Amino acid sequence: MIRTHESGTLRRSDVDTPVTLAGWIARRRDHGGVTFLDLRDASGTVQIVCRDLPEVAALRSEWCVLVTGVVTARAEGNANPALATGDIEVVAAAVEVLSQSEPVPFPIEGSDDIESGVDETLRWRHRYLDLRRTGPARAIRTRAQIVSVIRRVMEGHDFLDIETPYLTRSTPEGARDFLVPVRLQPGHWYALPQSPQLFKQLLMVGGLERYYQIARCFRDEDFRADRTPEFTQLDIEMSFLDEEDVYALTEELIVTLWREVRGVELPVPFPRLTYWDSMRRFGSDKPDLRCDLELVDLTEHMAGTAFRVFQAEHVGAVVVPGGAAYSRKDLDGWQEFARARGGKGIAWLLVPEDGELRGSIMTLERDRLASLPDVAGAKPGDAILFAAGPRRTTLEMLGAVRVAVARQKGLLRDQEWSFLWIVDAPMFEPTGEGAVGGVEGGWTAVHHPFTAPTKEWEDTFQDDPERALARAYDLVGNGMELGGGSIRIHRGEMQQRVFDVIGLSRAEAESKFGFLLEAFKYGPPPHGGIAFGLDRLAAELVGTDAIREVMAFPKAASGGDPLTGAPTPITAQQRKEAGIDADPA
Repeated sequence: MIRTHESGTLRRSDVDTPVTLAGWIARRRDHGGVTFLDLRDASGTVQIVCRDLPEVAALRSEWCVLVTGVVTARAEGNANPALATGDIEVVAAAVEVLSQSEPVPFPIEGSDDIESGVDETLRWRHRYLDLRRTGPARAIRTRAQIVSVIRRVMEGHDFLDIETPYLTRSTPEGARDFLVPVRLQPGHWYALPQSPQLFKQLLMVGGLERYYQIARCFRDEDFRADRTPEFTQLDIEMSFLDEEDVYALTEELIVTLWREVRGVELPVPFPRLTYWDSMRRFGSDKPDLRCDLELVDLTEHMAGTAFRVFQAEHVGAVVVPGGAAYSRKDLDGWQEFARARGGKGIAWLLVPEDGELRGSIMTLERDRLASLPDVAGAKPGDAILFAAGPRRTTLEMLGAVRVAVARQKGLLRDQEWSFLWIVDAPMFEPTGEGAVGGVEGGWTAVHHPFTAPTKEWEDTFQDDPERALARAYDLVGNGMELGGGSIRIHRGEMQQRVFDVIGLSRAEAESKFGFLLEAFKYGPPPHGGIAFGLDRLAAELVGTDAIREVMAFPKAASGGDPLTGAPTPITAQQRKEAGIDADPA
């Protein structure tokens, strides 16, 4: 190394030590015949004092320099408590320029925040500069710490870190594949893996029993703010297990991460909710339990009503504490909130302190209207916001209203961590024209087609796909889905029945998954696992809502790479060489 010490590690115990330091000039300040430099490297910042060094006159911010000098104690009253190195400074004997920098496109110093108000695309385009900032650098280092903790926990349970292929065949797993042309076989294509799902199941058939991988995954999805075309997941699979084994391992991992990274001790075991209980109570399959508000089911109360708005499969409400003070503008805002999410609108009822009800449902039958506050659990001074329609979409709408009300009214306990398991999810859901490969009237797997049914549905799931439940589980933290998995199907006969439900013929199943079905003929063990979105997990631990902030070189929401300009067109010669336009032989 060309340096003897790292800048941020120097302390009062190093006084009188000769040092050679290297890094970037964070700030330069001239005071008469003395120039002060703040020298920054990966470890932190230290103040450099330059006297009678004419070479420092040309130095500018973000120049890369080598400094030789001696550590001295700062004069009484000049210590800087904001710096770890604030008790000392380095008196420079020489400063050598290693490389110069042009003026940077945004400030590097001055903010420890990750985002700092700088345009996101500008930061991604110059990510190598953004990472010099304290906040972004800390996020990436925290991610590295997270991976280190994960490996230690997994190895402590005898899991094997096994890589699986990046170049594989296209299989229907829910999203669209990214495809790679094969030059030596014109007209043939590899697919990049959406997940290592099939390979990890084959590892279980192979008897390795405990697998994990920090796996890179690729999905060609429509543009969404919280998704990127490539992402990382912690992938786990094990044999001879049941759900309790997955819960225990996961809880140990999450507790260890939060303890070592955040200094927070989480209570275990995490609570569990069935999918439909979660939807009924919170309008979400990833509820935020840091708020005590629950949805109100008014379907039975409205049965037989002549009020057309409430003649629906489901009628529900959210009670807003103190909502009777809403203005008409506030109430119109809830209408816009609903419509922006695809709903028809929100009905409302104010329950003022004087007891005189007011609202948009005053033509409701008098007895029903008068009893609504008691049935909904509303007190004087509250408001009731209603939604009605198909059960699932109405619950989801009310779930969004619940979270918005909690934030608006300060009911969300921001300093709290709340984890829970969502279990017994539906095994199938209806497909539509918008589904990948789906048509109206069909079914698709909610998790993936290799998920086993619950015990009570093992023999009959194909007869009632709408009600069938899966041995699937999701881990939710503070309203975010952090991971999900399932107990897998390990019998070929059951796997084929799932394919039948989702409309995959035996010939198609053999064509797409023949290698898996073939493996299932040779004594596959019961197995299952879970996968965590490592980017989401890291974002939660870092304290940001944006997963791109914990990626070293993120892509924009459009899927493009501001840094390299990818994706880009290729030349006609490249297309020819890759055989892109060729038909398979």
